[in-house]
Amino acid sequence: MCRWLAYSGTPLLLDTILYKPAHSLIDQSLHSRLGVETTNGDGFGIGWYSQEDIGTPALLRDIGPAWNNRNLREIADHVRSPLFFAHIRASTGTAVQQTNCHPFRHGRWMWMHNGAISGFHLMRRELSLLVDPGLYSDIEGTTDSEMMFYLAITFGLDQDPPGAVARMVGVVERSGHDHGVEFPLQMTIAVTDGERVWAFRYSSQGASRSLFYSTRVDALRRLHPEATFLKEVSDETRLIVSEPLGDLPGAWNEVPESTYGVVHAGADELHPFTPEPA
Repeated sequence: MCRWLAYSGTPLLLDTILYKPAHSLIDQSLHSRLGVETTNGDGFGIGWYSQEDIGTPALLRDIGPAWNNRNLREIADHVRSPLFFAHIRASTGTAVQQTNCHPFRHGRWMWMHNGAISGFHLMRRELSLLVDPGLYSDIEGTTDSEMMFYLAITFGLDQDPPGAVARMVGVVERSGHDHGVEFPLQMTIAVTDGERVWAFRYSSQGASRSLFYSTRVDALRRLHPEATFLKEVSDETRLIVSEPLGDLPGAWNEVPESTYGVVHAGADELHPFTPEPA
């Protein structure tokens, strides 16, 4: 499986989140505490939106491990962003190649995933035929994660992200059951259009991989008035992570099973997530 984080808020150097926390994502690439694998070394990727709002995010992806990548270390000290994704990969069977590294991008959208479609090799052709023909040639890699992304785009991601993901899950579960797979899907997903971030925690078995969101900054300031870094970010700043980046009391909250959340200006939201039957 994999580990990932999504950041939204006060523009920060990538280094502030990727490297500096005690249990940063770079540390998790070698020493994951809550993942299926301790080591996540089958590639990495980061995607970020610039402060100039050019519409599409930039991507840096590589097949090597994140912990010793000099290019990642170099740009993390110089790139500042108000919204970025970062992902470290542990392959579930598909090739270790750059086009299989997350996040995936289409237009202004970014997508990353931890989990797997069980029996994906049985369903690949059937699922690929459901992708809008006008989108199919944009699929570059061979992962179940990218296929899920393009199915969600096909099913209306632009208009209704939660509904599109629910429809995607519905067709994956139907296909899996048709092929005799009892529990077809395991997923935590982050998706963004550059303004809002949606995060989903769901599995067919009802035992999903870990996912956490950060406590509101204003509440954390009251709990920890001595924490100087909390004075440097706005009340709108949020993190969603596969596992906590540190042990600050009260900083992290588990996303409930079968739930999705929305991070946007104003009050964030948590809602029940239910697949839409195909």
